This record gives sequence, structure tokens and C-alpha cells, in this order.
Amino acid sequence: IEIAHKIKVKHLLIASSSSVYGANKQSVFKETDKTDSQLSIYAATKKSTESIAHSYSSLWKIPITMLRFFTVYGPWGRPDMAYFKFTKAIIKNKKIDVYNKGVMYRDFTYIDDVTRSIELLINKAPSQNKKNNYKNDSLSNVAPFRIINIGNQKRVYLKDFITALEKKLGKKANKNNMSMQKGDVKKTLSNTNPVSYTHLTLPTSDLV
Repeated sequence: IEIAHKIKVKHLLIASSSSVYGANKQSVFKETDKTDSQLSIYAATKKSTESIAHSYSSLWKIPITMLRFFTVYGPWGRPDMAYFKFTKAIIKNKKIDVYNKGVMYRDFTYIDDVTRSIELLINKAPSQNKKNNYKNDSLSNVAPFRIINIGNQKRVYLKDFITALEKKLGKKANKNNMSMQKGDVKKTLSNTNPVSYTHLTLPTSDLV
């Protein structure tokens, strides 16, 4: 962010995470919801980055968009992601750890939808002009700073996720049912309602 300030970037986009919503009790997470209850160090670092970015944006008028990604998956994904770990374990007849007995869900977002969203937003830098502050917009009142969810708006339960893998692999998973993992959350679901961002002129068909 300091380098972006020094070279005077026209629009800085920063990857944040749905994990910043933490213990938020809302059924669907909106960008304007409070995010004061992170449950993991990872989530806290993402929230800290958002706060630092907002301060820079306010001080130096750097247009910044924070992108809160919701469980990105797809080719070239991290090998520690559940779909890779579970698949490998099922094939090798090893146990998989299933937290909260599978009664939890995630809002999975395919990598192509993520990259398309970033592409569409690159030239949509936030403005500090208060006339551009629309209803339900996360635009800051004091800086050219905005937060946008990048998600799929669909619940995928862990138990259904495992069932889908079993069907594709033609093998039953050997499950090790466990309690909730420390620092984890039971649910993530994004509000990516295009109505909130019609002023960004993003085609509805391209929004995730």
C-alpha cells in the first residue's frame, strides 16, 4: 500500500476474505455489515489490511477497492483446500476429518468468476464524491474506498460436498467426525446483489 501511494496508482485492488465477517450472526453477509468479531488470526490479518488501506485512502486519496473473496476454488488451487485433500484421501482409502459432522456450509466461488469480476472492476475506481454514494453501497464517507463481496450466493453444505466427491470417485469416504475446528466458522454466504452496484455499470450476467 505504501508503494501504491508512492507511485500514485490510479486504482488499488486488494484481496480480502469472507473470513473477516467472523462471528457475524447475519444469514447473508453484506459489505456494510459490522466486522468486529474475527475468529482466526488469518481473518484478523485481512481485517487489519482493510483498516490500513482505508487509512491510506483517507490520508492520500488513493482509490482502493477491497475484494472479499468467498472460498475460491478451481484449477491450480491451493493443495491444502478441502476438495484436493478429501479427493486424495478417499482415493487412498484414508480418513478425512469432517468438522461439525458436516453441518456447515460455504459459498464457493469458481476461479474464472473471480478473475472476470476483477477484470470488470479494474476501471471502476471508487470516488469520494458523496453524490456517488448509493443506497447499500459500502463506499466510505471520508475516502475513495469501497468493499465488494465476490461470491456465488449459494450454500454448499460440507456433507453434500463430500457426497458429490464420493459419486464422482465411485468410492465412499472414511469419515472421522469431529467437533468444530478452532477459529473456523459454520457458514459463509455472500450478498452480491447487483442492485447495490448498478451505478458501477457491471453487466448483470457477468456478476457472480
